[in-house]
Amino acid sequence: MKLSYTWLKDYIDLDLTPGEVAETLTQLGLEVGSVEEVETVKGGLKGIVIGEVKTCIPHPNSDHLSLTTVDLGNGIESPIVCGAPNVAQGQKVVVATVGTTLYDGDKEFLIKKAKIRGEVSEGMICAEDEIGLGTDHAGIMVLPSDAKVGTSASDYFNVKSDYVIEIDLTPNRIDGASHIGVARDLAAYLKQTRNIDYHVPSVHHFSVDNHDLKIPVTIENKEACPRYSGVTISGITVKESPEWLQNRLRLIGLSPINNIVDITNYVLFETGQPLHAFDAAEIAGNKVIVKTLPAGTKFVTLDEEERELDANDLMICNESEGMCIGGVFGGIKSGVKDSTTAIFLESAYFNPVYIRKTARRHGLNTDASFRFERGVDPNNVIYALKRAALLIKELAGGTISSDIVDVVADHSVTEYFPVTVSYRHINRLIGKEIPTETVKSILTALEIKIEADTPDMLDLLVPPYRVDVRREADIIEEILRVYGYNNVEPDGAVKSTIQHAEFPDKVKLQNLLSEMLTANGFNEIMSNSLTKAGYYEQLDSFKADHTVQLYNPLSSDLNGMRQTLIFGGMEAVARNTNYRNPDLKLYEFGNVYTFKGNKSTEKPVKNFAEEEHIGLWITGEDESENWTTQSRPTTFFTLKAFVENILTRLGLDVLQAQVDTVDSDLFSSGLEYKFNNQLVAQIGYVNSKVKKLTDVEADVFYGDLNWTAILKLLDKNGVSYTPLPKYPEVRRDLALLLSKDVKFSSVKEIAYKTERKLLRNVSIFDVYEGKNIPEGKKSYAVSFFLRDEEKTLKDKQIDKVMKKLLSAFERELNAQLR
Repeated sequence: MKLSYTWLKDYIDLDLTPGEVAETLTQLGLEVGSVEEVETVKGGLKGIVIGEVKTCIPHPNSDHLSLTTVDLGNGIESPIVCGAPNVAQGQKVVVATVGTTLYDGDKEFLIKKAKIRGEVSEGMICAEDEIGLGTDHAGIMVLPSDAKVGTSASDYFNVKSDYVIEIDLTPNRIDGASHIGVARDLAAYLKQTRNIDYHVPSVHHFSVDNHDLKIPVTIENKEACPRYSGVTISGITVKESPEWLQNRLRLIGLSPINNIVDITNYVLFETGQPLHAFDAAEIAGNKVIVKTLPAGTKFVTLDEEERELDANDLMICNESEGMCIGGVFGGIKSGVKDSTTAIFLESAYFNPVYIRKTARRHGLNTDASFRFERGVDPNNVIYALKRAALLIKELAGGTISSDIVDVVADHSVTEYFPVTVSYRHINRLIGKEIPTETVKSILTALEIKIEADTPDMLDLLVPPYRVDVRREADIIEEILRVYGYNNVEPDGAVKSTIQHAEFPDKVKLQNLLSEMLTANGFNEIMSNSLTKAGYYEQLDSFKADHTVQLYNPLSSDLNGMRQTLIFGGMEAVARNTNYRNPDLKLYEFGNVYTFKGNKSTEKPVKNFAEEEHIGLWITGEDESENWTTQSRPTTFFTLKAFVENILTRLGLDVLQAQVDTVDSDLFSSGLEYKFNNQLVAQIGYVNSKVKKLTDVEADVFYGDLNWTAILKLLDKNGVSYTPLPKYPEVRRDLALLLSKDVKFSSVKEIAYKTERKLLRNVSIFDVYEGKNIPEGKKSYAVSFFLRDEEKTLKDKQIDKVMKKLLSAFERELNAQLR
């Protein structure tokens, strides 16, 4: 958002330079991106002067050019070739002299001495659009006869210089999206060290002149429009705005249109409240109805584009049709025209979610929607309406022809929000004991009301325009930013910069795994921790009501905190696949968040859980086809090898893990790993439901490792040494026919229980169901690894162990040897 330094000073008596204002705003949390000295016309009309055309004859080598000589007030008549059809002798004109730079948007054009069709030209006679004073290009600007030759154009057109401060406004600080809002924040900060306050233009002299044009308002969709106000003004004259108003709008990057529209824009950037003016003659039935229209309704907006409405698009309608997409964009038919003599002026508070969704649906991002979708001040609606109405009377004439219509459908939006804050928490979080009087002074300066004050805490009422202040922590942040981060000194203790990392060293281990995965062809990704809460509506493993919801989300695609890393990675898979990059190995370290469902507010932090996880995604070809080998697709076992290598590299004995089939609807099949009954990893084939949610068609294998749980295990994991075995290991395989509900973990558990001395490892290398297998059965191909630490095993000893194992499987699992 752009601020005019001069305009800002209308509301606060500043003795700070523009640079100091920028520094102060950044300290306050309104980060300034740039401070630039600008003129109301780009380039300041430097090098452009007022001249008089002394002679004008047709160009001998052209049928549309003219040869002129122009007096520039320097005693020399300069030859200029001109192509305008309206150039004539005796005119007072605007001339860009040699060396002048003209601007067309971001493009620059240097005026040079030149020969045009063989004739010398030393300058350019300009049209209004060529010097940034309008849009007309039909001909050159012809000035009144009393214009003084030789006067600089900057003086003649009263070009002003100012400083524009551009704020990189964050979504939570919409209260700073106006000159008055910024002045209010500056005053709160400066008031702590000097006697200063901000002030707003008075509207006390607002009065109704007559009741000749009454237009009642009805709100049908009360959820979408909690408050709607309006007033009529008759007998106006639509014309150009005065110079001061045009200059102010140009400084912040707006093009003047006419006095009515310019005033609504001016009040928007002054107060932060969007307004809209309707041509009263186009309000059929003299009624304004706030409602939605049927899906598919056609509506032509001010940009002359026909749009198809959604059933949830809020519309401002007359008795027979829509006039405006509420809070987003006006309609071409009901807008103010040169012929307009009476208007209905709107000021409203719209539901931010409705406006945000409508703006996204239609791809419209206007100054009004930007503010409405983040939450304007519902208590500022009437002030802004009166302010604009008085300016319209002053600059366009006319009379206020009705009482203000103010329909409040939901009074709760205008109420202050209660928050309790304790002095102990203030001092603990800030890290410094701030005097209670200073705390109360800051809160009062921020227009936060103190309802009750005890020695321990404060009961506060937060104004509704502070949409980002709803918790005790938010209040403390407000106190700190106004008190000044730089005013919180270190506690004086000398701390050594040489520290021993805790065991396990999380950063070191994370770097170790990153290097390991990168060396194996993986790419690291970083997904947004904000995600679409709708992802969880169809899942059982991660329930929708366990999603941490945002109070004021940026969009429906970023309205919750992620419960799992899988969706961020799947979105990356979809994006890369769409760009013809289907062979992927991705990994991510990231946090996941869960709302536990406990509504208790005594210790709200306990209602939430946060864990660190590692996500791995593989899809496409594991090895691309080349002249020596054929292509090889990734499989479940590709991922399984990587996950088990990670666990082994971290020092966990995979052989000691409890491995079972995965129980999660993220996967259609897979495995999970537990150590001491603690779930550490899940791997598998991504479910078709998850793939559909993220628009992925290819087979994807996903692994999720609970990094928080792994670090806890490593904390108790001792380092030990085992010498290499002296005697060889023997492998024997069994093909076991088992019931379909028997898990491999049961086979493994029984094997270790049956043979404790010689059995070293049990693994599965094939699962088969189908032809020649009875219904309800499956075949497990299982490997058993035997070794004696004291001698080489003999066949008789091996056969005895295998018979014992088979007998145990037959007895406990009703297994058959296939």
